[in-house]
Amino acid sequence: MNDKKLTHNDFLQRLDIRDVLLDAGYRQNRRFGLRLSSFIRTDSEEKRIRGDKFVITQQGKCCCQPPRQKEYNVVSFIKEHPALFAEYYEGIDLNRLVNRVCSRLLNIPFEEYEVQTVPVKQDLRPFDITDYDLHRFNPQDHEMQEIFYPYFKNRGIDLSTQNAFHRHFCLATKHGADGAAYTCLAFPLTLPKEGGTVVGFEERERMRMDGCDSYKGKSEESNESEGLWIASPAGTPLAEAKHIYWFGSTYDAMAYYQLHQAKNKDLRKAVFISTGGKPIGKQMREILDLTIPARQHICFDNTRKGSNLTWDLQKEICRSVRFAIEETPERKPYLDSIPDGGDLTDGEFYLLPKGGLQEICIRFDAESEEAESMRSSGLCAPEDVQDQIDTTNKCYREYREKLREFLGIDREHDVSITWESPDYRHTSWNEQLLAEQKREETVGQESEKEENAGQERQIHFRR
Repeated sequence: MNDKKLTHNDFLQRLDIRDVLLDAGYRQNRRFGLRLSSFIRTDSEEKRIRGDKFVITQQGKCCCQPPRQKEYNVVSFIKEHPALFAEYYEGIDLNRLVNRVCSRLLNIPFEEYEVQTVPVKQDLRPFDITDYDLHRFNPQDHEMQEIFYPYFKNRGIDLSTQNAFHRHFCLATKHGADGAAYTCLAFPLTLPKEGGTVVGFEERERMRMDGCDSYKGKSEESNESEGLWIASPAGTPLAEAKHIYWFGSTYDAMAYYQLHQAKNKDLRKAVFISTGGKPIGKQMREILDLTIPARQHICFDNTRKGSNLTWDLQKEICRSVRFAIEETPERKPYLDSIPDGGDLTDGEFYLLPKGGLQEICIRFDAESEEAESMRSSGLCAPEDVQDQIDTTNKCYREYREKLREFLGIDREHDVSITWESPDYRHTSWNEQLLAEQKREETVGQESEKEENAGQERQIHFRR
């Protein structure tokens, strides 16, 4: 086969995840023999690096890193751990890296190709909101609501949700040098620490003459490195929010609200954030600096991009907690052993105080591995697996509490994360909302048919 025709699907079929782990510097952990296949890394002194272990799943096609349940296949592991491979260099395209690593592991020559460069855009002048004619949504003006209707109709966003977020979107019209004008649904991007200063727009649904949307993105002059869409139906300031919800797009944020607000009335007081694509660390850090005591709800898509965003945000949250801890002589060795972006539990356990905390850590580690072994084997009764998971969670809570005491932080300033994702059948919250609306319509139509059929039977009976 010509190697240039190889696809990622070919690599997934032809390579075992164990081959990739070995190439990345891991080695098989024989502590549990054949009961649980896992791979670990060791440091220069041949000591096991705590928290850096992968368990093999899917008969060798995937792996996961307990206690997290996220699975990596051959391609996603290389993309999320690029620096572990010899072919990596700063700035390399991750798809190209996958091709080079997998081709080498398959002993297939990889033909280099010329990389086309894209001219760098000239610097644009700063965003100026006065360049736009703005039309605000007014919950009391029916005629104005009708103007916005075409922009939300195809997304399933109802009038109640539009009313809830009405301060955080508008119609923006810009006039070009040639006299042409375009209008789009605009979601203002603001600076977290500057009280709502608008530095750009997340633009959606630029309408064509046939009523279809033809564009989504950010306005050219937007400050994409700092600006985010930050919205709260109740107008809750960032620093006072108890719950922060992160999304990849404004539509997903509004769809999530529409799906859950009936059962969770506190959503009105929450703050919703759209990254409008892939955020950078600076954007995340500025939000987290103001909101770390709040619970962070990570709600990105069921896609590879969404998975990467979740991983990036989780690391930034862990960094924020880590940097807030006061280093003392007894804490510093353990803190220094925590990988960049790692959780507080990812440090070397033998650097923890003996006579309590270290022993609790070892017990949690053993219970966690036992739970993963039982779950992966498929040989244990579900209730037994759940009992072991409950035991593991109890051990973790005890371990976490003792670790906080050692590091001098309270529960309020520890990592507080909830992971939420759309139903597995849908890639995004907006897609899930549309699917549920379609199901409701179908059920309604079937009920109407049954009612009409019943009325017809009654008429025939009376005759």
